[in-house]
Amino acid sequence: MNTEIKNAVSATAEKAQYDTQAKRVLGNKIILGHILVRTIETFEGMSPEEAAACIEGTPYISQIPVEPGLTNTAGENAVNGERIVGMNTENTEVNEGLVRFDIVCYVRTEEGRSQIILNVEAQKGNPDDYAVLNRGLFYVSRLVSSQKERDFEKSRYDDIRSVYSVWICMNMEENSFSHVHLVQERHLGSRNWPGKLDLMNVILIGVAEELPGKEPEYELHRLLGTLFSPELTVNEKLGIMETEYNIPMEDNIRKDVIGMCNLGQGVWEKGEAAGREIGIENEKVATIKRMYRKGYSIEMIADASDKTPEEVEAILSGKELQTI
Repeated sequence: MNTEIKNAVSATAEKAQYDTQAKRVLGNKIILGHILVRTIETFEGMSPEEAAACIEGTPYISQIPVEPGLTNTAGENAVNGERIVGMNTENTEVNEGLVRFDIVCYVRTEEGRSQIILNVEAQKGNPDDYAVLNRGLFYVSRLVSSQKERDFEKSRYDDIRSVYSVWICMNMEENSFSHVHLVQERHLGSRNWPGKLDLMNVILIGVAEELPGKEPEYELHRLLGTLFSPELTVNEKLGIMETEYNIPMEDNIRKDVIGMCNLGQGVWEKGEAAGREIGIENEKVATIKRMYRKGYSIEMIADASDKTPEEVEAILSGKELQTI
């Protein structure tokens, strides 16, 4: 396999590892606590530590399939034989290739009397091939519909948990924050139809490339920008997290941040190397075409460019050969 392809493949593999590590960082309860208090009204006024303590169990990270029919799994109670339905956390190899929620967790509210479902999704930017809001609405719909037989039975629709899907989009033109939710509009009469208007929520957070200042309205954006900034060193990231956000640098979060930073550096270096190789190869192709236009023979061009005559002919015909 030639160097160009090796670098590209290696960069792709490390990018996938970086994405996984980035989700692990976001999935730390204290980071989710900061997200909760800054985005969901129920948790306003709480400290991030208090909100983090409301998260039940360990958040599911890249475990729960999005596809209809696969979000849940059914089993049987070993004691009484009753059917049990829960989140599908089967080994990812079983359904390899499926799209999965980045982070999903249950969060207690109102002193433990009820729950919400929190979903957090991280995006490197604003996708070109679809609207993030549309995807967010689909994810919220899946997390609502999948609750049947898991969180409520038969027609007990009043037991549906509210769902909040938080989409964090990095490298945006500006810092932004929008909340898309249900609204009841009365067009005739004064009847107020009962039901949960907070049932489906999509929260869109745009984080600009430049790290914002310490103003209160940018507190969450500054934290997220710090975590994923390619400009800050790992020590700078850890320093801001500890001094500005009082996030204790416990072993797990420290290891996750360091691992993410190391992988990010590897992706950048291999991507840059692959880019250099591509640039050199493109320049060589241009030179071959110039020599041919000036009347040089295939053999002379091959000798000058360190390629075989067959490779030169393929380049001139627009069918470059790949050396693997």
